[in-house]
Amino acid sequence: MGITSGLVLYAVLWFMTFLVVIPIRLQTQGDVGTVVEGTHAGSPEVHNLRKKAWITTGVAAILWAIIASIIISGLVTVRDIDMFNRMGPATESGETDA
Repeated sequence: MGITSGLVLYAVLWFMTFLVVIPIRLQTQGDVGTVVEGTHAGSPEVHNLRKKAWITTGVAAILWAIIASIIISGLVTVRDIDMFNRMGPATESGETDA
């Protein structure tokens, strides 16, 4: 895995984790009972985005370390997930015959 692919993997994991973490313990204006005129009752009153971003960074780092180690070790390769056998059989050097 190259540097660029490692950074892309981390960015994807970070944003996916952030979208999961955002609604956790979210207090809406409707929950608190103070709906500001012109806003929806589902608008956040207390969102704690800085804390959630730090939690996301830690969880994404752990997930990245696990997934990157699996990719680097070769435990799972692209050939393992080739469900339709489009890559053909592998030769000893790891490449297909052209």
